[in-house]
Amino acid sequence: MGTLWSKGISATDLVEQFTIGNDKVLDLRLAKYDVLGSKAHIKMLSSISLLDVEEEKILQAELDKILFEIEKGEFIIEEGVEDIHSQVEQILTQRVGEIGKKIHSGRSRNDQVLVDIKLYLKDEIIQLRNEVLDLFNKLQELSEKYKDVLLPGYTHGQIAMPSSFGLWFGAYAETLVDDMQVLLTSYKIANQNPLGSAAGYGSSFPLDRKMTTKLLKFETLNYNSISAQLSRGKSEKIVGYAISAIASTLNKFATDCCEYMCGNYGFISFPDELTTGSSIMPHKKNPDVWELIRGKCNRIQNIPNEITIVCTNMPHGYHRDFQLLKDILFPALDCMHECLKMTIYMIDKIKVNENILNDSKYDYLFTVEEVNKKVLSGIPFREAYKSVGIEINNHTFKSSVDNQAKSVKGLNHTHIGSIGNLCNEEIKEKMDTVLRNF
Repeated sequence: MGTLWSKGISATDLVEQFTIGNDKVLDLRLAKYDVLGSKAHIKMLSSISLLDVEEEKILQAELDKILFEIEKGEFIIEEGVEDIHSQVEQILTQRVGEIGKKIHSGRSRNDQVLVDIKLYLKDEIIQLRNEVLDLFNKLQELSEKYKDVLLPGYTHGQIAMPSSFGLWFGAYAETLVDDMQVLLTSYKIANQNPLGSAAGYGSSFPLDRKMTTKLLKFETLNYNSISAQLSRGKSEKIVGYAISAIASTLNKFATDCCEYMCGNYGFISFPDELTTGSSIMPHKKNPDVWELIRGKCNRIQNIPNEITIVCTNMPHGYHRDFQLLKDILFPALDCMHECLKMTIYMIDKIKVNENILNDSKYDYLFTVEEVNKKVLSGIPFREAYKSVGIEINNHTFKSSVDNQAKSVKGLNHTHIGSIGNLCNEEIKEKMDTVLRNF
């Protein structure tokens, strides 16, 4: 079967298979949005008398039936049909006759695809927003729960200064605020209506683009018809940047967890069922889940680059290259959802070691505390630093912080953002401010 716009020249099966690629599978997730776009479009066509009232009524009823079939999982793209757009139009024509062919008046496949993708991306972004918020709330909860438990801070892989589990969990919570800001930006970019731009140069029909914008619940329009077409690729890339930002945060957190649950650290642990054993070493509890989150998030961080490369060196207007973007972005979105859900699942089972500092190797963790005490007594910083350094070199250093005081409460850290002043409420307000703009 040829395409709906075929001029009578049949492509070979090889060419057709190559040009369609994986589109039929990926297009199924756009089915709902294609129908919603068509419903808004024909309502607008009726308002400008390109469809009469009865024709619109018949088409709306059949589109609702198709939407119901999609929601029940009964909708398929048939053999020989190229994509979702052709399938919907073909079903309508089979069921209601010639008026089914009228739904394409005033639009091109180009703006139809754009509408589908933008509506799909909007829903995906909202789902990601909710998942990121769930993770944020869990990290803040853990930050408060363990705010008084000290954790050795490391720089250059060396024991450095006192940190805390409250500071560690809270750091990733605040980092997610930045990620949410990028996600919000991607939502704003996707939340613009391209319908009516047709092939990129508008239409001689008096299309009511503001009406379809309202019906499809877009915030605004891509006003310029060429600009609407230029948004193809840009919308996908900014969403790619958003999930790349989230992936970067999850990647670093997963790396921390792999290190912290290692026997050489022993800062955290997880139930046996969340770790895996070795085929020959019975003592092993491998962090396979965190390693896979780390690896998957590394792949996700490459998505903006892949999209950029595909979209490079194309003049404005539609090109078939854009079809490849679905193959890049859609699986990456699935992977991002999976990684967020697994991260939440894992940290819900995390167990914190509250006695880390009993190990003598952390005695030097408090050298800066000793330097600061000397400074507070009136000794210049450089002299205090040198004095403590000599004690360390002579192996005579002894911390005045005893085991009983080895908690956040026993240390004098009070400035904003320190282990004694986590500012979790302020960080929550930052997140709430971003969320209010969705």
